[in-house]
Amino acid sequence: MASLTSSRVLKPAATAGGLFAFGLDVARALFQRPFQLREFLQQAWFLASVTIIPTALVAIPFGAVIALQVGGLIKQFGAQSFTGSASVLAVVQQAGPIATALLIAGAGGSAIAADLGARKIREELDAMMVLGIDPIQRLVVPRVLACMLVAFFLNGLVTVVGVAGGYVFNVVLQEGTPGAYLASFTALAQLSDLWIGLVKALVFGFIAAIVACYKGMSAGGGPKGVGDAVNESVVITFLLLFVVNFVLSTVYLQIVPPKTG
Repeated sequence: MASLTSSRVLKPAATAGGLFAFGLDVARALFQRPFQLREFLQQAWFLASVTIIPTALVAIPFGAVIALQVGGLIKQFGAQSFTGSASVLAVVQQAGPIATALLIAGAGGSAIAADLGARKIREELDAMMVLGIDPIQRLVVPRVLACMLVAFFLNGLVTVVGVAGGYVFNVVLQEGTPGAYLASFTALAQLSDLWIGLVKALVFGFIAAIVACYKGMSAGGGPKGVGDAVNESVVITFLLLFVVNFVLSTVYLQIVPPKTG
């Protein structure tokens, strides 16, 4: 009983340590040559094809809910002129990167984990190492870079669609003024808010790819083990995203003070 309890306690710690070591190995392999350009382009196209439509559809209610909620709260304080800037800040800094990361992890990350997990149980990864081919440099690095690239551009899509959706719902449902909504963009928002959103998207894409590749390459126990690896990769990625988002937001607010109207 004691050994069973200790194994349950040590397993998460071992997973965290293995994931961190795997991330360091991938970071080192990013600068190795030759670069697998064909694999990178194939993975980027695949990730974009499975995430672009769901991302656009999710961005519309994200922007609408934020605009309605923020607009309702601000209206109670009689500061309707700041509805646009508050909605844009929420979408650019938080909703855009998080929505992008969740879809990258849910759609793209699960596919990556399943692909590498299938290769693992078919012993393809072991065969590559026997031939002197590094699976991390050959398979993982292109997928990590593809996730980061797609997350970067999808974040821009979510931001544009979310802001546009917030504008429509604020003007149509809350009887806001189009001119005031657009003019308030510069009241509280600043260029650094856009940069932190892009940085978050890159970091979230990196984390989603690292977790998916790690769980896929460590899968075992046949098809059931691959399915478990896919589920675990999505859950771990979601947990890490919210923790990292909190850390990045806190650091950003300490470095760049909010702009006052």
